[in-house]
Amino acid sequence: MRTIHLHDTASGALTELRPREPGKVGIYACGPTVYNRIHVGNARPFVVYALLKRFLQQEGYDVTLVANLTDVNDKIYAAAVREGVSSSDLARQMGDLYRADTDLLELGRPDHEPLVTTSMDAIIALIAELLRRDAAYAAEGDVYFRVRRDARYGSLSHRDVDQMDQGEGDDRSSLKQDPLDFALWKATKPGEDTAWDTPWGRGRPGWHIECSAMAEELLGVGFEIHGGGSDLVFPHHENEAAQTRCARDRELAQIWMHNGMLQLRGEKMAKSVGNVTPLHEAVAEVGRDGLLLLFCGAHYRQPVQYSEETIEQARAGVRRIRETGRLLHAGPSPDDLATHRDAFLDALADDFNTAAALAHLWSWVREANRRGGVGDEHLRQMLAVLGLENLLDAAGGDGPDAAALALLEERQRAREARDWARADEIRDALAAAGWTVRDGADGAELIRVEA
Repeated sequence: MRTIHLHDTASGALTELRPREPGKVGIYACGPTVYNRIHVGNARPFVVYALLKRFLQQEGYDVTLVANLTDVNDKIYAAAVREGVSSSDLARQMGDLYRADTDLLELGRPDHEPLVTTSMDAIIALIAELLRRDAAYAAEGDVYFRVRRDARYGSLSHRDVDQMDQGEGDDRSSLKQDPLDFALWKATKPGEDTAWDTPWGRGRPGWHIECSAMAEELLGVGFEIHGGGSDLVFPHHENEAAQTRCARDRELAQIWMHNGMLQLRGEKMAKSVGNVTPLHEAVAEVGRDGLLLLFCGAHYRQPVQYSEETIEQARAGVRRIRETGRLLHAGPSPDDLATHRDAFLDALADDFNTAAALAHLWSWVREANRRGGVGDEHLRQMLAVLGLENLLDAAGGDGPDAAALALLEERQRAREARDWARADEIRDALAAAGWTVRDGADGAELIRVEA
């Protein structure tokens, strides 16, 4: 196993991955609130942590990936009212669409996908423990966390406690003993059709306590990696960390890992901004393979630009890999090419740098092309980590049929007769049939045009 380092947001430094149990790694990644269909930006964390799991498995680790769905929330209540349906029906429908849309990425499902509604016992028990320790207090059916009881509050987001705004500016803020405090439990309000009974009143949980409870229930306290988008550092992850410290006297996770946002024209893609492309539409437009390659083209901590230019670059990369795959044969690769494969994996071990890893993959491809084709073992290993091994499986797919080959021969005759107009007509006909003509020193060949 390689020594793996990941950037820890809390320390601000690269931190060595040190499993609690030898060979075992737990990852908790915050999933979406299912009040409408997800956009392509929401897919980035899904991809990052699915591929991180693949890499760790490649290195020999037994990995458990947990990614929750928030199915009780103010946004769900409001959306359900607009749609004229119950909040539980809307959350169920959108949860099903979320799973269907992310299945289009063909990266498999997380090992566990807990729902808030099925984790209520653990959530209520954690709130009860915070109340018992006087780290929380009840007020008219609400329960609030005492932020100043946590001496390390602000250590994850590196903020001054007195400058923090929880963003909970509702009409019940007067119940807080300190404006910094945040809700662990919210009493039922008119129009909210889903609620649970507790010793402190009927209602539903606040956002932050949900993930603390679900992560602990499935991975225990002190698990290896807690992930999510960089927009979750504060208040969500700061509050998660504080709750667990005060309830368990331990850190919830060893490493807090955050991915950058997807940007459209330099602006974060977000429903609130209105510049969103639904994931299922992005897969149809860019292609599943192109979308994964686009995500991998940037370091996970950096923004990803979603533009015509980056989309075309990703599509070109897919074509390039498939064309190389047509030259390869199944079996071992030359030993001297292993340096590129090893450098690829070393780049991933150094803060999961997929952009640097891809550079080494392209070096391997260039050398394989120069040699006219070699065994595909190394390339297959690298692509498998990125979820793209299917590119090699598809590379040797159905070749051109007799009709396409006949057109190619006719084009060659037209070129020999210097009938350039006819040659261009045939080229256009082949393109319409899904083939592009590549002229080379050994003659012309047909390459399948990727959808």
